[in-house]
Amino acid sequence: MRFRHPDGSTVHLAYCTNVHPAETLDGVLAQLRDHCEPVRRRLGRDRLGIGLWLARDAAHALVTDPSALRGLRTELEHRGLEVVTLNGFPYEGFGAEEVKYRVYQPDWADPERLAHTADLARVLAQLLPDDVTEGSISTLPLAWRTAYDQERATAAHTALTTLAERLDALHELTGRSLRIGLEPEPGCTVETTRDALVPLTAIGHDRIGICVDTCHLATSFEDPHTALDALAQARVPIVKSQLSAALHAEHPHLPEVRAALAAFDEPRFLHQTRTLTAAGLRGTDDLGEALAGDALPDASPWRAHFHVPLHAAPAAPLTSTLPVLRAALARLVGGPHPLTHHLEVETYTWQALPPELRPRARAQLVDGIAAELTLARDLLTELGLKELP
Repeated sequence: MRFRHPDGSTVHLAYCTNVHPAETLDGVLAQLRDHCEPVRRRLGRDRLGIGLWLARDAAHALVTDPSALRGLRTELEHRGLEVVTLNGFPYEGFGAEEVKYRVYQPDWADPERLAHTADLARVLAQLLPDDVTEGSISTLPLAWRTAYDQERATAAHTALTTLAERLDALHELTGRSLRIGLEPEPGCTVETTRDALVPLTAIGHDRIGICVDTCHLATSFEDPHTALDALAQARVPIVKSQLSAALHAEHPHLPEVRAALAAFDEPRFLHQTRTLTAAGLRGTDDLGEALAGDALPDASPWRAHFHVPLHAAPAAPLTSTLPVLRAALARLVGGPHPLTHHLEVETYTWQALPPELRPRARAQLVDGIAAELTLARDLLTELGLKELP
């Protein structure tokens, strides 16, 4: 979906396909048929943007077989879909029964991460629509915080600098300008937008910036205006923003609140949980840890890294951090000029929701994704953007 900003520029809105796990190119093509095109039709649109997730094997197949890449582009056009952004965070296995810490491997100190992301850039340069010259790829924020020493930090920074040089060369070759956005996430080396300032300033290349995920922003209790103003002041490019909402518990000391939270403690994904105390931010790596005894202070609200559907906040006594998303979006695209032109709805946890909230059929998932995109569209038009055909 495209929108015209009052300054005349185009803002792209997509939804991320990591909600439909697939490891192979055939699986990706099935996603387009079974999910993406039905969402477009449900919205009544001739064109729908998708934030494509390509696992390692799918990306490798595309870069080693030009005919396969041409075929994917043809399939996208045939189904009324367009790609201006990729999700390069998960490397493989995102649809496994247990993902947890595995999603952070390989990290930016490992050569496999550079090779995979370079493959993604080559693919995206060929998938961009003919009238679009700028693309974006989100990636993990360097590494998970453990076992990340100075030697690995140096290796990660060197890899990102190498990637930037390759993106420069790709621009010269194709005319397509691609940028990479580190995506701050609780528990990682770069946990907050503030954490991103030092490494990104050190790398100092405008092709390496930040991806602002509004669930992660909220989970870390970052104020959107303060965070985004700091990025602007440091001249860190906001490559893209993922529109998502975290799980919020206002009174975590109450038994009924803990019982409601326990329903979201599931085995597939990591749900880092945070609370803001007078002594600063406190947290656990997973929601189950927070619920176990006194691992986390409960005098103040808790927020958990659980991407809940934007249009459907959990039932009381829980809610979502949609107000944080609204505030961030107003700062991102509500000013005289957009801070980013790529927005991506990223609720990948539909099948990890408590059983009674999960879609029971493909059509229900299509309806849910369409409802999220409708909410995002309404927020953008409220900010003065005009939806384009």
